[in-house]
Amino acid sequence: MMCPKKMVKGNHTSVPEFVLLGFADYPKLQIPLFVLFLLVYIITLVGNLGMITLIKLDSQLHTPMYFFLSNLSFVDICYSSSVTPQMLANLVAGYKDISFTGCLTQCYLFIALGLTESFILTVMAYDRYVAICNPLLYETKMSWEMCVWLVAVPSAYSFLDAMIQTIFTFRLTYCGSKVINHFYCADPPLLKLSCSDTHVKLTLMLISASFNLISFLAIILISYIFILTTILRMPSTEGRYKAFSTCGFHLAAVTLFYGTIFVMYIRRPSSLSLEQGKIVSVFYVVVIPMLNPLIYSLRNKEVKGAMKRLLGTFLTNIHLKG
Repeated sequence: MMCPKKMVKGNHTSVPEFVLLGFADYPKLQIPLFVLFLLVYIITLVGNLGMITLIKLDSQLHTPMYFFLSNLSFVDICYSSSVTPQMLANLVAGYKDISFTGCLTQCYLFIALGLTESFILTVMAYDRYVAICNPLLYETKMSWEMCVWLVAVPSAYSFLDAMIQTIFTFRLTYCGSKVINHFYCADPPLLKLSCSDTHVKLTLMLISASFNLISFLAIILISYIFILTTILRMPSTEGRYKAFSTCGFHLAAVTLFYGTIFVMYIRRPSSLSLEQGKIVSVFYVVVIPMLNPLIYSLRNKEVKGAMKRLLGTFLTNIHLKG
């Protein structure tokens, strides 16, 4: 791995720190964007922490589906927090530098947490498949031990894959400009700064992203083909509506997340301008972590019921103390 202070022969010098350009091209929008992203970040933290707390406190939500949802909320908090605070600081501060170590860490966490979220969304599709297509075997197939393994193993793989990707990125030589035309350290803008041969890294990145995303989407698609077939065979209209409603929340989250990830990574960096890339990145790094708890709570009767029970208990306790 490249050492921040190491000097390379010739004009190729490694960079001790980078500059995150962010949205510096739009000086008049710095404060409005700061206020907007701060508000979104607060909603993200409150919404996801609220979802985790609700699932933890309400025993009726102690099911595999909500176990996965609480893990999704936790990953969303970490995912957004790996980028948003730095972005907010850069919007209001003239100092936009990020250390080499900080850039490496941010790049690593961004890839690892993004892959982990992809895995959890995929596992949630499998959970719905078992619940709807094999309800009699649901408790056996989705035991608590199995649920823990379905989260732990993919997460370990995600962090390992991210480590490999990050090592290959930061083994490249960076010379000349140290300005990253983005609001966080990411592969595409970093590769543009490298004066090394990036062919191996580009190939590795495309293979990894393509394999992971296509595998995830294949599992989700196959799961929902079986789910749809089973739902259409249900004799009860109410049963079909309940099944469609439950799966609809997950499909909405999957569509938002995978749609933007697919646009960003299943292509070569040059095929999408960095400015367009920033807009897409803002959506899946800042906006989607905020939307997930809203998607799963707005029309979810179980979550609404848990909210009412928790609020009722809270008001009762206040009344008794009063």
